[in-house]
Amino acid sequence: MLRVALLLSALVCMGRGHHHVNHSAVQDTEEESDKVALVTAGNKDFAIRLYKKLSAHPESQGKNVFFSPSSVSVALAALSAGAREETHRQIFEGLGYNLTAVTPEDLHQYFRSVLGKGKTSDATSEGTAVFMDSLFKPHHEFLETLKQSYFADGFTVDFTKTEESANTINNYVKDKTNGKIDKLVEKLDPRTVMYLISYIHFKGKWEKSFVPELTRDDAFIVDADTKVPVQMMNREGYFDSYYDIGIRTTVLRLPFNSSYTMLLLLPDDMAELEGAISPAHIAKWRKWTTSRRYDVFLPKFSIKTSYSLKDVLADMGMTDMFGDRADLSGISAGKLAVSEVVHQATLDVDEAGAEAAAATGIGIMLMSFQPPSVLKFNRQFMVLITEDATENILFMGKIVNPKI
Repeated sequence: MLRVALLLSALVCMGRGHHHVNHSAVQDTEEESDKVALVTAGNKDFAIRLYKKLSAHPESQGKNVFFSPSSVSVALAALSAGAREETHRQIFEGLGYNLTAVTPEDLHQYFRSVLGKGKTSDATSEGTAVFMDSLFKPHHEFLETLKQSYFADGFTVDFTKTEESANTINNYVKDKTNGKIDKLVEKLDPRTVMYLISYIHFKGKWEKSFVPELTRDDAFIVDADTKVPVQMMNREGYFDSYYDIGIRTTVLRLPFNSSYTMLLLLPDDMAELEGAISPAHIAKWRKWTTSRRYDVFLPKFSIKTSYSLKDVLADMGMTDMFGDRADLSGISAGKLAVSEVVHQATLDVDEAGAEAAAATGIGIMLMSFQPPSVLKFNRQFMVLITEDATENILFMGKIVNPKI
């Protein structure tokens, strides 16, 4: 039973210039813009759906939830390049894309633009790589798609030397994520034949930083019976905020000194917020926030999460790729199936800014009303890191306990 493993992450950051062109070129540009909008909408919808699944999962109860929806989306988008028939349809639609409106070529071209333009960002670092066993013979077309659309670097390893191979992959990811994801691969099956990875690392400085001298010891309310000590940062001034009366949630917008923003959501009832949140809410919050003066308290924290997404993705409709009905014949000859999907993410927040990283792994085997003047984040809250132009969600999560 041979295995192919894929690990990917990506940042969506689209832009377009304006030129004097003929009518045909204008029409082409408009059509391209429509395609980009459709893919971006699918990405945001997928982010919300995946968050709800992760938050509701039994293993997440009482724990922090944090992940990179961009990472998972691009991982599955790349995987779809090797999927066929029903397996391809399930992955495509599970990601929120409409096959009648968005073609596979549209999708790969989109991520080619995303990864290409992301290379110019000072706040983010991203890329992909593929580790292959010398005996594995993937289809040339699949590798070309990875190379041309996902800028994959290539490496040859001996997967029969499991510890050495795992170390090689982990060291690569550790280096690319500034040490934040240091052990994505816990162990490797000696029958593994390929590991395709991509990474995302984000480090942003606040547009207006918190003053370290104002940070004080405080308590964070985990639940009715539990409080934990935290270092609570403090800054008084004007902040963009909005109180969504419909879901009783205060929204605070903290911009970085780049094209990225952190949204902090402090609900009266977390379950109500989690049940209602949608891409439309995020668009509304970004549009309707207004500048008001607050005394803001936000805890310093550093969290790390790890997930196995196999059951979650299957529950979202992507079932065939995990079993005998998998059709991944676009990757290589033989019967391939996804054996696992793993994801790790980290988030560090301090007076200077925030740093986040994530990685997603896919294993494939050959088978048989008014806000208060004081805004204190001393109880459960949600956090999103978004790209300003597209509103794409790089990272998303819920802080239940900043000490774990």
